Amino acid sequence: MFKNYLKTALRSLFKNRFYTAINIFSLTVGLTCCILITLYIAHETSYDRFHSKGNRIARVIMEYNFGGGSTTTGNFTSTKVLPAFKRQFPQIEEGVRMHQLERVIAYEDKLFTEKKVMFADSTVFTLFDFPLLQGNPKTALSGSKKIILTQSTARKYFGNTDPVGKVLLMSSTRTPFEVTGIMADIPANSQMRFDMLASFSSLEANQERTYWNANYTTYLMMRSPDDIKTVEAKIPGFIKEEMKDQGSVHLTYFLEPFFSIHLRSPYDSFEPNNNILYIYIITGVALLILLIACFTYINLNTARSLERAKEVGIRKTAGATIKQIFVQFMGESVVLTVLATVLTVITVWLLLPLFNQLTNKEIPMSLFYSKTIILSLLGAIIIIILLSGSYPALVVSRFQPIKVLKGSFARTSSGNTLRRSLTVFQFGISLFLLVSTFIIQKQLHFIRNKKMGFDREQVIILPSDSKIMATIGAFKAELKKVPGITYVGRAQHSPHNILGGYNMRSAQMPSNTQLNVKADPVDEEFIPAAGLEVLYGSNFTENDIANVQDYTFDMDPALKNFPFIINETAARQLGWEPSKAVGQRMFLDDTRPGFVKAVIKDFHFASIHNPIGALVLFPTQWSSILLVKTTKGNISTILSGLENKWKELAPHRPFQFKFLDDEFNSMYTSEIRLGKVFNIFTGISILLACIGLLGLCSYAAQQRIKEIGIRKIMGAGVTDIIRLMSADFIKLSLISMVIAFPLAFLSINKWLQSFAYRIDINWWLFALAALIGLALVLLTTGLLAARAASINPVKNLRTE
Repeated sequence: MFKNYLKTALRSLFKNRFYTAINIFSLTVGLTCCILITLYIAHETSYDRFHSKGNRIARVIMEYNFGGGSTTTGNFTSTKVLPAFKRQFPQIEEGVRMHQLERVIAYEDKLFTEKKVMFADSTVFTLFDFPLLQGNPKTALSGSKKIILTQSTARKYFGNTDPVGKVLLMSSTRTPFEVTGIMADIPANSQMRFDMLASFSSLEANQERTYWNANYTTYLMMRSPDDIKTVEAKIPGFIKEEMKDQGSVHLTYFLEPFFSIHLRSPYDSFEPNNNILYIYIITGVALLILLIACFTYINLNTARSLERAKEVGIRKTAGATIKQIFVQFMGESVVLTVLATVLTVITVWLLLPLFNQLTNKEIPMSLFYSKTIILSLLGAIIIIILLSGSYPALVVSRFQPIKVLKGSFARTSSGNTLRRSLTVFQFGISLFLLVSTFIIQKQLHFIRNKKMGFDREQVIILPSDSKIMATIGAFKAELKKVPGITYVGRAQHSPHNILGGYNMRSAQMPSNTQLNVKADPVDEEFIPAAGLEVLYGSNFTENDIANVQDYTFDMDPALKNFPFIINETAARQLGWEPSKAVGQRMFLDDTRPGFVKAVIKDFHFASIHNPIGALVLFPTQWSSILLVKTTKGNISTILSGLENKWKELAPHRPFQFKFLDDEFNSMYTSEIRLGKVFNIFTGISILLACIGLLGLCSYAAQQRIKEIGIRKIMGAGVTDIIRLMSADFIKLSLISMVIAFPLAFLSINKWLQSFAYRIDINWWLFALAALIGLALVLLTTGLLAARAASINPVKNLRTE
């Protein structure tokens, strides 16, 4: 019996090759989207799960403000936190302090800039499961100037030679570090993906005297998972006692469960976090695509069922039962789904590299064979078979033999309602995605083209170090000899992302009243190199830079007099109108007294997710980057000249550069990625919706074939028939718009709320989506209506 059903199903599918191909295509597309997204979700939710003690680990988050100023929160702590917490809270079993830096590493004739050199306490192996292939985890980081390499990094420097015991030279000072171990390469699904692991004591980060001098990340491991909440509840009381002599300083700490950091923390780890909201969004979109594919199958098969009505009538006349007819058509659904599944596996295998490129992930194909993915695939197959196969099979199996053999069919209002509902649902999803895509792309265009207040075009970022800084004047002068270079500025941070956290107050404010502010130590060429606008006062001069070179941190503040350049927001927070701020006295961290030399126009020195805050620029003799402004010329020629000059002036480190506009765009990687995903899914949903519409239109044409014949005999033309057939579908599309557009507005507006600076949602975006939707409806239905109108009416009315 099964063999007979299978043969019949295959014969029927082969006979209707066109519809079979469309069905397989739509199911393959739906399944492929579903599986790729499931792979992505499985990868994202698996972050850090290879750490067996992860459920007992928490990251320390610091929150502070001074004197009622704005509150600063982040995953930074002082070196004092770990020992103090361990002494106070017996629930803490162990902890580790970590800090990741970029360092130049040399070995013999090899010279590399390593961007991910992690410094950590030796307890790092107690908390985390980073397997050592060579070396002792208890002693490998127990002393200063010790370093462990990942397997691939060891191969880069030493080839197949055993590196343990060898010495690497770090930074421009060529500090020797002994290689004490080799560890396995860190998996892609880890919030820490360093290439080198050095001993924390090598930083010479002595225990801070205060809690707010915070530069390091601290992880705590509790004796049990429940202790995380217990310790967090006790921290405020402990810190209050510790800070009782600190006046108006507010400081406290929170604990983030380790496994929740990647998807739920607003504070990035050593690797960028993802957003659980985006996971929900793309999960929903993938499921909607799968449903569209199922509904397309239902509409097409229902349309085809009328073509096979006589086959069913003959089978029933020959004695076939409803159950047998139902099983036969369900069998066809199973065969189609199996074929689509096979094609899905092949398609996923082919598309995964492109998908990884789109999502900027390293999802291995081996994840496809995991229990989660296999169960998801099986679940999707069962859903498809039940949703896609059962209704058409039920409709066909209930045909009455006499009516179908005579060529007359009764219309059922419930069947029509379901098919129309499916079409409204399909089209509504497509319109929802289309409008959302328009708005996302418009916001991304707004970000790319918004005037940020600094010049991000034709600006190159170069690294700096102590060796370069020793002769920085001559170094900059030589760089400016390269044709096309106009300015070489120095800074600690790039103008698009200034991170330095400081405190400020005016001379009129009491010393215990401080305002949080971002500050960047710069030189006299930073402002012109970054294209900042000075509104009042004047820029730093070379003398300003020279005058502060002898200032030290421990020097009596009364002997210092810093010139400061502040932005408009900082001036207002300090109680001055920007036009009257020049010459006013102020303090930066109380260790830097001085005066306002200039006020610059507000610019976006952080993501536009946040409003512009207060900013202070102050002169310095040290920096970590060089900001090179170039003319609009042949950038490759300029870079070639820069590289030659760099090799001459700084042979101790490789020539590496970044473009400021690329660094700026990287701040919006998640949004750009979301936009690309919506572009792809919108295209897929529209294609599948049109295929579904094709099925319903074909069904409607067959149901009204006699009516069309009569109308033609009565004198109706092709245009009249097209107008008749299109009217119903235009109504359905309008219903889809009424449902989809408000939902799209509410959903995408919530996403836009995450930006402090955002577009307005214009009505014409919805109008454009409506026009595109109507055009697709008219095109799809018009073609089928024209085809139905071209059939000889005598042929359609011969059974009457």
